[in-house]
Amino acid sequence: MDMEQARYNMVEQQIRPWDVLDQDVLDLLFKVRREDFVPQAHQALAFVDMEIPLGHGQSMWTPKLEARVMQELAIRPTDRALEIGTGSGYFAALLASQAAGVVSVDVIPEFTANATRKLRAHGFDNVTLHTADAARDWADEAGFDVIVLTGSTPLLSNAWLRRLKLGGRLFAITGLAPVMHAQLVTRTAPDATRSVTLFETCVAPLVNAPQPVAFVF
Repeated sequence: MDMEQARYNMVEQQIRPWDVLDQDVLDLLFKVRREDFVPQAHQALAFVDMEIPLGHGQSMWTPKLEARVMQELAIRPTDRALEIGTGSGYFAALLASQAAGVVSVDVIPEFTANATRKLRAHGFDNVTLHTADAARDWADEAGFDVIVLTGSTPLLSNAWLRRLKLGGRLFAITGLAPVMHAQLVTRTAPDATRSVTLFETCVAPLVNAPQPVAFVF
């Protein structure tokens, strides 16, 4: 496979048509090699418009979703980011390429171990990885400029919103299959946020994501 041609085709045929036009984001997709984070068994699918299986019922996002989320977050060089759901480590690498530092948490030890190895091998030394159940909250007391939930959640916990610094942005996919909504929540004041629905999609839920209270007759 001609990897560079396949990467170029991915950008031109999948990502640009999905309104990802930020040149910094497009350049990033050439800089951070997606194939380095794809499981070896699925290398040929690295640039295909599909979710790539990672095991344990989890998958990588599609390339166009990864790029669109990076564009919407508008990450600054001084930002501190929190990622819930490390998965392959690729999205953590994208975040780390633009942010000052990234904390990434996953409940599956295999994902944390593999992502640590790959990120270190490719020089991403500003990512701190943890194995923990962070679907509802994360114990880090500091605030974050960027928070990304890479799995869906039926309910968006206020615990996450409280961790946003002023001007901070949180990306989450909320709701239940078959239709979920991608949201960007921005901290506009110490006691206020603004939420914008970006598009409809459907991805696997975070392990142990908070569930709506069932109605009992």
